[in-house]
Amino acid sequence: MTAIRGAAAITGAASGIGRALAIELAQRGCDLALADRDEAGLKALAAEIGEGRKVSVHRVDVGKAEDITQFASEAIAAHPALNILVNNAGVALMGSFEEIDQAQMDWLFDINFWGVVHGTRAFLPHLKTRNEAHIVNLSSIFGIIAPPGQSAYAAAKFAVRGFSESVRHELGVAGSPVKLSVVHPGGVATAIARNSRTGVGVTDNARRAQSIERFENAAKTTPKDAALRIIKGIERNEQRILIGSDARFMDLLQRFRPATYWAPLQRRLEKMAKGT
Repeated sequence: MTAIRGAAAITGAASGIGRALAIELAQRGCDLALADRDEAGLKALAAEIGEGRKVSVHRVDVGKAEDITQFASEAIAAHPALNILVNNAGVALMGSFEEIDQAQMDWLFDINFWGVVHGTRAFLPHLKTRNEAHIVNLSSIFGIIAPPGQSAYAAAKFAVRGFSESVRHELGVAGSPVKLSVVHPGGVATAIARNSRTGVGVTDNARRAQSIERFENAAKTTPKDAALRIIKGIERNEQRILIGSDARFMDLLQRFRPATYWAPLQRRLEKMAKGT
């Protein structure tokens, strides 16, 4: 069991799962180092948490390695007892492989994959000095299954999964006090789809609107419930944290039909999107 105490560093903390995690961890006695590009959102969150906990806010673009290095330095200086890192920040990109260009794919990978790698690298030396420490890396259910239209996102989230599992095994072999969980949320009611970028080759605006509507109809898990599930996973030292009944179903389906899961899954997703 890992106790929730000390301090936590959270990227993508101004909204969605990151914001909900910050609130829930603060209520459990954690101090917080909150990072996001949305500085106003961070300040509003810090004000909501109030004066009961020590909270530092840091404007960070996780797509830039130098920003993450500076964040780690400032967060550890502000919170010497920091023992939890949540690499949560992420973005989405709509379009098939042929509709997105290389620059867009690089942009997504810089945030969704390299942001996780740079965050882990920047904080790990400090975390290894703690008696107990935990890294939480956000993948996705699309790090387990890969739908059409998600080639860049799924590739990055599969990469997060592989990176995280390998590092976890390395930490275990070394007898490190640092535990590592990789998180695979299903549909969580955040603004990630609404804030997504569109591939340069996508010319159908109606398709984007339909995609957002389908996601929002299917995303049944609240950010708070996702945060509570992650905290439970930290406390139990769970290596893989699935969030939502949809994620659990998709995980099981790909185990039984690893190469042919898409046809039955597409039918299930269409029903979910319609609310049936």
